[in-house]
Amino acid sequence: MTEHFDVVVVGAGISGVGAAYHLQANSPDRSYVVLEGRERLGGTWDLFRYPGIRSDSDMYTLGFSFKPWTRAKAIADGPSILSYLDETVREYGIDKHIRYGHRLTSAEWSTADALWTVTANRGGEEVRFTCAFLFMCTGYYNYAQGFTPEFAGTADFKGRIVHPQFWTSDIDYAGKRVVVIGSGATAVTLVPEMAKQAAHVTMLQRSPTYIVSMPSEDRLANWMRRVLPGKIAYGFTRWKKVLLQQLFFRIARNRPEKAKERIIGMVRDELGPDYDVATHFTPKYNPWDQRVCLVPDSDLFAALKAGNAEIVTDTIERFVPEGIKLTSGKLLEADLVVTATGLQIQLMSGVPFAVDGKPVVWADHTMYKGMMLSDVPNMALSFGYTNASWTLKSDLTAGYVTRLLNAMKKRGMRQVTPRMEGTVEPTPFLDFTSGYVQRAIDQLPRQGTRKPWRLNQNYTRDIMALKYGGIDQEMEFSNPEPARSKAA
Repeated sequence: MTEHFDVVVVGAGISGVGAAYHLQANSPDRSYVVLEGRERLGGTWDLFRYPGIRSDSDMYTLGFSFKPWTRAKAIADGPSILSYLDETVREYGIDKHIRYGHRLTSAEWSTADALWTVTANRGGEEVRFTCAFLFMCTGYYNYAQGFTPEFAGTADFKGRIVHPQFWTSDIDYAGKRVVVIGSGATAVTLVPEMAKQAAHVTMLQRSPTYIVSMPSEDRLANWMRRVLPGKIAYGFTRWKKVLLQQLFFRIARNRPEKAKERIIGMVRDELGPDYDVATHFTPKYNPWDQRVCLVPDSDLFAALKAGNAEIVTDTIERFVPEGIKLTSGKLLEADLVVTATGLQIQLMSGVPFAVDGKPVVWADHTMYKGMMLSDVPNMALSFGYTNASWTLKSDLTAGYVTRLLNAMKKRGMRQVTPRMEGTVEPTPFLDFTSGYVQRAIDQLPRQGTRKPWRLNQNYTRDIMALKYGGIDQEMEFSNPEPARSKAA
């Protein structure tokens, strides 16, 4: 049998839960279902189970605009974020709309019917849904496969090699020598946490990353929550965080040498004048050419100063039985190697899409306002900011989708399709030099150099464009509702 809903939301992570709330709040006359391939909600926060898993954005911006974050720590651990999501779906009745164990396998649009038909795998059984609008909230990476480079000699290594995306509870590192390969957000989270129990932890990096420390608790926010109504205190703190982040990003882009000097200077203040900051904490690129890593309460620097952890900047020649032999000739002895070497980008969870029988090749399309795709009707995807918290953009995206749905109903139209008017110069979808982006750049849609095809990566601009701006700019409303036949 085929079930019909006005909107099918795919994914029950932060984006999907936020989408469900906005549908209920802004388009309450629309029926919806949330299809989740896993057996519980949470997305990233349910998948990743490695030691110390936490947010790399503060929860005042990673949290929802409609659901204040009320815990003391602004930089929250994974279980706390999952608990927050659980509270949210129960509080707003979203849990009743989620279908777990439904993994999307295909999606096809029919202009004649003005419907998407989506198929899903439910325990080996194929089930079908139709919907007037499809909202993809599946994130941007492959849940089934992380990225690990080909290292020579891995079969010779006597210890265990694990990618943090597939961490299991049986991995024991207490009293053992651990090497974490990588220098991104996952590595800087793992190292100080594992150093609490391991004999020694080495972070092996090919090149350094910019790292900034901030307190895990926001004292001003916690004080305001005690003396002001919760929503007012949350709103003030949220805007404070947004504006400070935007200021930091603007300075980094406009005065990169000054920003670089400041960030590296803060690391030097943490580790002292004798530490080789030039080798281990001075990237060759400018700040925000890749995402800046956040460490709470200087925990990484504390582990380095205590001697429980170290950073080695070198390249791998090969694995050997005792550990890893480096190009410099040095041997890193290890019992456990964690390959925190990145993600595999996978748009739309790798699901095949088609429009009127023609397969959709995402690289042939251009992003519209960072959420829809040229010539693809009645479909939006939630894709957060690269220079700020994911939720800030996903929240605006969900609100904009409900504006479109309401306008379609008011105008009696069944279809909305972004259409380019005139020439739009294509540019890469993501202006990032990070490896995971560059590996997938040819598979991603493009963006343009002008509105509405250009990604702002700026929350305040997007508020004006998505919450208050017009909805007709290069957006085609079509496929009117058929006239109802009169009773004889």
